[in-house]
Amino acid sequence: MDVLRPDPAVLLDLARARMPFGKYAGWRLMKVPEPYLVWFAREGFPGGKLGEQMALALEIKTNGLEPLVEALDVGE
Repeated sequence: MDVLRPDPAVLLDLARARMPFGKYAGWRLMKVPEPYLVWFAREGFPGGKLGEQMALALEIKTNGLEPLVEALDVGE
């Protein structure tokens, strides 16, 4: 059985990523409230890497997996 494993580089990049615009500009993506990410999921995530990171952040939050990213301790 082939088990999917999260790419540590992707998780580290997500842990460091910040929201570049809007109400939560400057916040780390993993700290952006879930309802805000759900709104983007409904309306459409931005294109490119930011949209992919926002979608991943939502997936992680939805499944209660925040400790995977929080354990990376990237500082503030």
